[in-house]
Amino acid sequence: MLSPEVVERAAWLRAELERHNHAYYVLDAPTIPDADYDALFRELQALEAEHPALATADSPTRRVGGKPLAQFAPVVHDVAMLSIQTETDTQSSGALNFDARIRRELELGEGAPAVDYAAELKFDGLAVSLRYENGVLVRGATRGDGTTGEDVTQNLRTIGQIPLRLRGEAPPVLEVRGEVYMCRGDLDAYNAAAAARGEKTLVNPRNAAAGSVRQLDPAIAASRPLKFFAYGIGAVDGWQQPPTHSGLLDALAAFGLPVCEHRAVLAGGEALAGFHRRIAELRDSLPFDIDGVVYKVNDLELQRRLGFRSREPRWAVAHKYPPQEASTVVEAIDIQVGRTGALTPVARLKPVFVGGVTVTNATLHNADEVERKGGICVGDTVIVRRAGDVIPEVVGVIAERRPAAAQPFMMPAACPVCGAHTVREPGEAVTRCSGGFSCSAQRIQAILHFAGRRMMDIEGLGDRYVERLVEFDYVHGVADLYKLTLADLLEMKRRADEKDGTVPETVKAGQTPTRWAENLLAGIAASKTPKLARLLFALGIRHVGETTAKTLADWLGSLDRVRRAPAPLLSVLPDIGATVAAAIADFFAEQRNLDAVDALLAAGVAPNDEHPPHPGLAERLAWAEIYAALAVPKLTAKRAAQLAAVADGGALADGSIDAAALSVAGLPGEVISALFEWLNQSGRRGLLAGVARRREELLAAMPQGAVLAGPAPLAGKTLVLTGTLPTLKRDDAKAMIEAAGGKVAGSVSKKTDYVVAGEEAGSKLDKARELGVAVIDEAALIELLKQGEQE
Repeated sequence: MLSPEVVERAAWLRAELERHNHAYYVLDAPTIPDADYDALFRELQALEAEHPALATADSPTRRVGGKPLAQFAPVVHDVAMLSIQTETDTQSSGALNFDARIRRELELGEGAPAVDYAAELKFDGLAVSLRYENGVLVRGATRGDGTTGEDVTQNLRTIGQIPLRLRGEAPPVLEVRGEVYMCRGDLDAYNAAAAARGEKTLVNPRNAAAGSVRQLDPAIAASRPLKFFAYGIGAVDGWQQPPTHSGLLDALAAFGLPVCEHRAVLAGGEALAGFHRRIAELRDSLPFDIDGVVYKVNDLELQRRLGFRSREPRWAVAHKYPPQEASTVVEAIDIQVGRTGALTPVARLKPVFVGGVTVTNATLHNADEVERKGGICVGDTVIVRRAGDVIPEVVGVIAERRPAAAQPFMMPAACPVCGAHTVREPGEAVTRCSGGFSCSAQRIQAILHFAGRRMMDIEGLGDRYVERLVEFDYVHGVADLYKLTLADLLEMKRRADEKDGTVPETVKAGQTPTRWAENLLAGIAASKTPKLARLLFALGIRHVGETTAKTLADWLGSLDRVRRAPAPLLSVLPDIGATVAAAIADFFAEQRNLDAVDALLAAGVAPNDEHPPHPGLAERLAWAEIYAALAVPKLTAKRAAQLAAVADGGALADGSIDAAALSVAGLPGEVISALFEWLNQSGRRGLLAGVARRREELLAAMPQGAVLAGPAPLAGKTLVLTGTLPTLKRDDAKAMIEAAGGKVAGSVSKKTDYVVAGEEAGSKLDKARELGVAVIDEAALIELLKQGEQE
């Protein structure tokens, strides 16, 4: 038996959670913080888990969905879900024609009063029916063919705007008709997150809503940002309905159902036409898609008199808007190169009028999008969509109109701006130019990065100056910064001010300030002798951030050794995996990048802390380590060690060791076959020979008899800094940790060893406590660092 206290507590929790749900989802006015809501929700979950009899049909815990279904059960609608006649005349005359038709049907003369209409939006989503019994949601169904739909109750329960229990005195039976939809912004956010996870994205809001509701796994529906508007009723039992449609919508809103605010009661055709025009002006600013408005005779008694024509009510019409989609032909596909090196295909279209403007081009985003939309070819007939100020997009291809000789679009192998080879990394949708700061399309962004505080730290070189220096041809690459003169800067400033119309009064009076230019030149000169790690970070190599740049500098010791290191050697360094190693090697394999680095060196830029390779490098350059980093199929770490015992890279590269010798060493036949198949691919033996040469050079550069400079008390440890420390600045604490062999991460995970927390520590401290990670203060950190000094 359940105690009355438990039953009462569960009932209170259900009511309280639904009250907060209504405020959050329907009223858009949250009443409590998310954390407080989650605490109430978890308490109800725990009660229901302990006492299953408490789990009622209207419990908010039902919103998380149930088990996946094998198929949807059919639902026969007690009252058919009929469609509405469409008025294809998109002008004001469409509203006037409907009003005239209604007056004829009702036999109203010219002197009779105007008919009252309820005017609403025509949502672009999926029509559904919600059945409430004694106020509790017991079933949700799709429209289907109007007579029979599908039972999608589990999925509809996951939509926060749909109440599981109606508010107030609900009738014994009430079927609510409405539309499930998805806002454009929510769709964009969902797609961005899905793309980041490598998952399939959704095409458009309407398809997203319809597809989500019809997922057999309710967990998928729960993960998608669906919403709902009520606009009518079906079967009713035991309820005295309001006399008007507008009153009916007011009653549904009072029950806690979301009803769109954009509705009105209007008298006569002219008023309907005005509503149509007003909503047209609002259309693009609405967060969701509509394709028209709906007019309904407001008086329900008049509706009954008018009746139905076939399967459509005579008393309602959907008044459409001009289409925001049109078909046209792709005449060419060009490539634009962005400031970060991303290549974007752009379709050049045969001009087409859509969404109120003439469209001549549309972005295709990336190769994956091109493929997803049907593998767009030059000559294809495509559907183009444009809504208001939204950038035109190609929705898809009309496959049956594709020319027989059409060739699928392929991303170029070389950058159309600078000619450098292009790269698309595994798991990424974007193709990029490898030219880096040698590519003129990336020049401004590359220079700003190069001059940044954590890179070369050129004080005073901000966005405006960089943009103007590039625009007026004073700077074509980062090396040109070191050739600038006082006269160049003053002339650049004069031209920039004249172009912007911001010439200072002092300049107009013949006085030319020079202090800013002198300071900037001093800042440029001061950056000529950076630390090697800063210079490597400043080069803008993909995936090389501050920490990776420091690893390269610490372990290889010189710019020349970094730029000559092949990817397999780089990948054996701490925290540098195959992807990062390939990006570094790829950067220095591009001749334009090498020329740009050489130009920097010629301009007098030279690291001030170059040194021999790290003493621990010899161990990492063991052939077993290198072989394991080659990603040869079937060559595990154990097999790599067996291979290293009988052959170095030079012997494998020149073919002086054969399969028989490897077999004697204990390597299985399948591993030997995979190894020789790998070696015989184009360029692989040359790569291995190059690795062998660079390895010998690195070993020769190491000081004889070198030992580690001192103990590293934080070697192998990962720390996270959060909050304000009493005496140490964040950068100083980070430098001390790295000098002690530790690594500073930006987020807390199970792999974190310590979280160093200061004042006003935020979510990272909460995460550390949640995961059981050790939390220390500044004093404890200093004690850890001192351990190395005492040993």
